[in-house]
Amino acid sequence: MNDQQSELGLPQRQVRLCEPDPAWADLFAQEKAALERALAAQGAVCEHCGSTSIPGMPAKPILDILVGIPGRIDVAALSDALSPLGYEHATWAGVPGHEIFGKGDPRTHLVHVVPLAGPAWERMIRFRDRLRADHAAAAEYTALKRELAARYPMDRSAYTDGKTELVLRVLGVS
Repeated sequence: MNDQQSELGLPQRQVRLCEPDPAWADLFAQEKAALERALAAQGAVCEHCGSTSIPGMPAKPILDILVGIPGRIDVAALSDALSPLGYEHATWAGVPGHEIFGKGDPRTHLVHVVPLAGPAWERMIRFRDRLRADHAAAAEYTALKRELAARYPMDRSAYTDGKTELVLRVLGVS
């Protein structure tokens, strides 16, 4: 864990949390503009998601961006549009219902492409908005993230899996 403000970038598998950085919102706005230009033909809608989108929350220094596509998701067309921006299709990312595109080495951005207004879109937005509005839920999530980051500093999958129960509870699923 790092207690300093940070630039974006995290090597594969590594888990390291950085203290909240107000620059994350500006970095998202810049990337959103580039993504919306590149994905205009797909009718993409971009939202900042993940912990970097929650004011005051520590996060891995990777911007998570939710991209909603109306209609059918054409992975080849997305790859063609995102490649000039430095994104690669991360088929190994393993997020059910998401097509993931990553940028940077070390990784600086993750784009989660889902059907616009579908269940994956709604779940991501609802979780983000709940953490923004519910300080107790955000504090509980932060404590769990810190515990998991300390326990799994080189196992991003275990870190992510360890958050599932709390995420479902915050969403009202469990």
